[in-house]
Amino acid sequence: MAGALFVLGLAVGLLGATLAPGSTRVAGIESPGMASRGAQPPAADSSPIGIRAAGNRPAPDDACRPAPLRRRAGQLLVVGLPDTTRSDEPLAREVVDVGVGGVFLSEVNAVDTRQVRALVEGLQRRSAVPLLISTDEESGRVSNFRDLLGPSWSARTLAATGPARTVRSRAHDLGSQLAGMGLTADLAPVADLDAGPWRGVIGDRSFSADPAAAGEYATAFANGLVDAGVLPVAKHFPGHGRAAGDVHLQPSSVDASLDELMATDVQPFEAMVDAGVPIVMLGHVAYDALEPGRPASLSKASYALLRRLGFTGVAMTDSLGMGAINGRWTLSEAAVLAVRAGADALLTTDGSYARAMRAAIVEAVRAGDLDAARVDQAAARMMTLKGLDPHPMTCLDAPPLPKMARRAGVAQDS
Repeated sequence: MAGALFVLGLAVGLLGATLAPGSTRVAGIESPGMASRGAQPPAADSSPIGIRAAGNRPAPDDACRPAPLRRRAGQLLVVGLPDTTRSDEPLAREVVDVGVGGVFLSEVNAVDTRQVRALVEGLQRRSAVPLLISTDEESGRVSNFRDLLGPSWSARTLAATGPARTVRSRAHDLGSQLAGMGLTADLAPVADLDAGPWRGVIGDRSFSADPAAAGEYATAFANGLVDAGVLPVAKHFPGHGRAAGDVHLQPSSVDASLDELMATDVQPFEAMVDAGVPIVMLGHVAYDALEPGRPASLSKASYALLRRLGFTGVAMTDSLGMGAINGRWTLSEAAVLAVRAGADALLTTDGSYARAMRAAIVEAVRAGDLDAARVDQAAARMMTLKGLDPHPMTCLDAPPLPKMARRAGVAQDS
């Protein structure tokens, strides 16, 4: 797919998308099977939402009414809990009340494994809809739970010291530890290419500078997590390795042509999509060949490229609190831009902004600045990822689920 025929087809598809008058930016491309529908009057807040495992839905109801818009919008949020270690603390209660789709845990949430398990169980018990519980355990220097799990080898070292089956085995061990604490997703592996200094922005977080090797090892790591029942997240699409700047601090861009990107950086992600990876994270680097000056996480052309690879799972942003984003947009503004571009899950490490982000999405829909169908599409993907029937929430049938998600079986009711 990285060859000339694919690039020609991609170019035709992108150029054929609708362009706004006077704009040079490429419009987004909707995924097959997700027909748009107009905004519908919100149901009363008191309307119950039936939460069922996917596949257990009764016959279709022509009079289906979706859940209130704020509940659908809440499902798109995956938020952190700064300085929170118990589920009865104010911020934990707040994000559950907002109805977020997931929670991100880091070292500030971890005292010991028993405490983490209690925190997760408490959050799940309080939430009306099962939560996606994630952390950032790449192995190596990016390890949120290092104090609990101990030190580990970097991706580069793993690839240099053993075959792919060894990487899969190590990832299975890691996934088993995470699953034992109740976590259901890991923001790993890194599928970016890099052969630079080990302490670079990506550096030794990358398995290889060779596209085929990076794809093979990243897929092995993902499969190891799935073997343990944890959902992997391939990052940072369409490839961070070429970027010199650190998007944690400031904007960064890549001027490579689309041909170059397809032949190198995108290849490991393509391999992972083919293998059925359930979640792909879009980074904050801007790509001149896609949408100049616009971070991939907010770029319609970047999401369109990902979908054209055949990806049917959840497209997640990197944390919207990073400098490349929050130096130009507030979290609420970035949330609306990301959903409009094609994001299904909005990651932020500070859940205290969750209510404002949800409100911004709701207001954008009501003002006509964001299509309600886009929100429903994203919410349906999030619900399906968790093994739940999205129809009672969104009036949409479940979209195709990547095979790694089916194999992981993390949903409570699946």
